[in-house]
Amino acid sequence: MAAVPQVLRSEWTKIRSVRSTVWTLGIALVVTVALGALICLLASNDFGTMSPRDRLAFDPTNVSFAGMGLGQLAMIVFGVLVVSNEYGTGMIRTSLAAVPQRGVFLFCKIAVAALLALAVSFVTAFLTFFIGQAMLGEHAAALGDPGVLRAVVGGGLYMTLIAVFSMGVATMLRSPMLSLGILMPFFFLISNILGNVSATKKVGWYLPDQAGQKVMQVVPPAGSDVPYGPWGGFAIMLAWTAAVLFCGYVLLKKRDA
Repeated sequence: MAAVPQVLRSEWTKIRSVRSTVWTLGIALVVTVALGALICLLASNDFGTMSPRDRLAFDPTNVSFAGMGLGQLAMIVFGVLVVSNEYGTGMIRTSLAAVPQRGVFLFCKIAVAALLALAVSFVTAFLTFFIGQAMLGEHAAALGDPGVLRAVVGGGLYMTLIAVFSMGVATMLRSPMLSLGILMPFFFLISNILGNVSATKKVGWYLPDQAGQKVMQVVPPAGSDVPYGPWGGFAIMLAWTAAVLFCGYVLLKKRDA
């Protein structure tokens, strides 16, 4: 049986030796921080023209995470590439021959990539918050305000789970093009449509991205009737991620490389 520490080192070597996976993490950080800072600056300039209702619902913490949408795109690509690169090059056969215990192989791959994504996501979340609040000036929130630290930590966890969810999908589908072809429309088109159409709005509440983003909110949106709180939404996203990983594991066990 392959020793777990050795497999972990092997997976770390694979990830850092492929430039595309490292670059996607860097892009996620830069895009999220830069776009968040820009949106915060624009929000600060427009604050005086807001209606009293909009001012009451203004969430400076969540505004700083406005760039998270594009940042999660890079995290999706990272998650897909971590898994599917080996299928594309045929290295998966060598990897499974070296580590025939497929559960150990998958666990180590997900663990190493998830820890790397977690580290980058937390740096991104805190940088995004502090730079965004600096752009907001007098309208900014402080890290010690109620709910703010939870939202910032939640932002890091959300980005991490997006990457892990994508790893699970890529494990099931094996193809990078097919994985991205499903994940991109799902997160950036289907989820938005379901969440903004009154007939399907309640379905949208329980999709992984919409539920997970709840953890980054400090001030609930005006008129929101979502039946769960920040950590409830995060739990829904966690359940989705666990289910996808389990399906990926089952398929990996049953089929040939």
